[in-house]
Amino acid sequence: MMDWDERYRSEDYVFGTLPNAFLKREAGRLPAGGAVLAVADGEGRNGVFLAERGFDVTAVDASSEGLAKAKRLADRRGVALRHQKADLIAWDWPLEAFDGVVGIFIQFAPPGERAILFEGMRRALRPGGILMLEGYRPEQVDYGTGGPPTRENMYTRALLEEAFAGFDILLLEEYDAEIEEGAGHRGRSALIDLVARKG
Repeated sequence: MMDWDERYRSEDYVFGTLPNAFLKREAGRLPAGGAVLAVADGEGRNGVFLAERGFDVTAVDASSEGLAKAKRLADRRGVALRHQKADLIAWDWPLEAFDGVVGIFIQFAPPGERAILFEGMRRALRPGGILMLEGYRPEQVDYGTGGPPTRENMYTRALLEEAFAGFDILLLEEYDAEIEEGAGHRGRSALIDLVARKG
């Protein structure tokens, strides 16, 4: 199990301070000014970006070190967002509290825990709310440019379609791309993107 406090303890931002490219590209699909939950937001690059775009952001993460860095980044960028420390597997996910839920590379969870995370994300979204999810496909293990070295933690089209059955799929795309997100994600990557609306 990754010790995220240890990983985030350095002054450097492991995944950089710029937003994820998929999130930046697709954020316009989120309801303008809506309440957005940034899941496992780590050092804050994505939650801060969303706050800069005028969303009412709650960023949740298990790492105290990550949240402290996220707060510093928000202060530097002149935005306010709520930060909550929580073990996402044990967390009591709020019911229909958000207009958007964003999960970027949250692949620390093996299949059993992933099912809990996905159910929490479904629960937290209001009807009509937008889910945005980016992750690695199993081929990522061969590239070795980020993410856990475990194929079972990765996403496939079929897995996401099943996990979010009943949602209106607005985008589901598999592709390879060069990414540069700090030292943590760098190089050729096997990606899969999902944007879906809760029915």
